[in-house]
Amino acid sequence: MDEKIGKVTQNAKIAAGLFWADYSVLGAQVQELEAAGVDWFHVEVRDGKYMDFGMPRGGFDILEALRKSTSLEIEAQLQMVRPSFDVFRQLADLGVNLISLPVETMGEMMIQAITYIKDELGLKAGVWAWQGTPIVAFEQYILPYIDIIEYESRAHFWVKEAGKSPHDTDAIMYDNIRRMHDMIVNAGLESSMDLMVDGGLNIGNVGGYIQQGMTVGEFSSPLLKGPGGKFVPGTGQITAAVQRLRAVMQEASRQYRDVQGLLRA
Repeated sequence: MDEKIGKVTQNAKIAAGLFWADYSVLGAQVQELEAAGVDWFHVEVRDGKYMDFGMPRGGFDILEALRKSTSLEIEAQLQMVRPSFDVFRQLADLGVNLISLPVETMGEMMIQAITYIKDELGLKAGVWAWQGTPIVAFEQYILPYIDIIEYESRAHFWVKEAGKSPHDTDAIMYDNIRRMHDMIVNAGLESSMDLMVDGGLNIGNVGGYIQQGMTVGEFSSPLLKGPGGKFVPGTGQITAAVQRLRAVMQEASRQYRDVQGLLRA
């Protein structure tokens, strides 16, 4: 397996989210995304309680199908209320490579959970939060044994408009990502800790986030749907979407990051 998570390079990476996947052809979509060159898969694993989401999503059955369909690394971003060590063990058994834990709900168990994920399960670990969580909340997690920190832009999931993501990105998000990047630099971890922007990214704004220090972006709707609905595997739509996005990201990466992957002064 080609490991990409927590390995910073000049080119910013693509984490393919499955929020907008067509689950009736999930395997074919995943295989086309991998062939087109995405770097890993990002799955939101919910318990039906977190943020009052009424329906779990990205369940263990989806992860099982995903693992059978790809050789790439898989991230389980836990949108759960204080997930247990038993959940972590089940995710490991399903072939997950990275478990990202929610800052908002883990409380005092965050570091204990990370220690279990890293030391007992041998997996990669990350922390994430929604926009609005103070940036300072990440400060104590800028540590050598954490592989990635993630910040997710606000979303209005109750609005459904064809071809568009429910996420919005605000101008303040650029400053948020620069501040998080600077914390990583000050800890001496710029070459070994990924910084992800989750939600609202597209061809038009991704370069600005790379300029501020983002090393990986999570994309779902830009890769899996358009004005005509969800992309059909085998038509070339998914491959073309990945290639368009990759070209824009490579151009911005070469402009703003050096060959070691460090942000240019």
